[in-house]
Amino acid sequence: MANKMQEILLDKLTFNIGIGSNEQQLQNAKALLNLVTGRKAVATVARKRNPTLKIKEGQAIGAMVTVRKNEAAELLRKALDAVNFNVKESSIRENTLSFGIMEYIDFPGIKYDPKIGMLGMNVNATFIRRGRRVALRKRKRGVIGSKHATVGRQELAAYLKENFKLGVVEE
Repeated sequence: MANKMQEILLDKLTFNIGIGSNEQQLQNAKALLNLVTGRKAVATVARKRNPTLKIKEGQAIGAMVTVRKNEAAELLRKALDAVNFNVKESSIRENTLSFGIMEYIDFPGIKYDPKIGMLGMNVNATFIRRGRRVALRKRKRGVIGSKHATVGRQELAAYLKENFKLGVVEE
């Protein structure tokens, strides 16, 4: 690419498993995310109470892990391999790619563990351009134009096809 500032970069990759109110499944979800990413998972908590689902505000209802830098690109390749490098067109939004993995045994190199059971997960990849830190830093914060800050859907789809061999399935 001629202009390095226009280059699209993978900022972070987030794995998320929603469980509900079952404490044992929460521990299994944390163990699974640790197995897949090699990182320690944190619990996600409910923001509102939902009596029909027996969920209280502040109760742990899921687990998540965020991975950054080179490790994120490697894990994104593995996650895309789990879905055969095909995602729906609606999975690609401005700055993000989101898709689900139905069963963790689809992930390459991961075998079924009877202690964990059968769980799926959501994968969310966030993309940025160089210079994003200027708008996020604490001192001497600057303003980035909306055209530079936003990675469009078609542009992101082209980047994913080129760098990750992604096939987009129309709905």
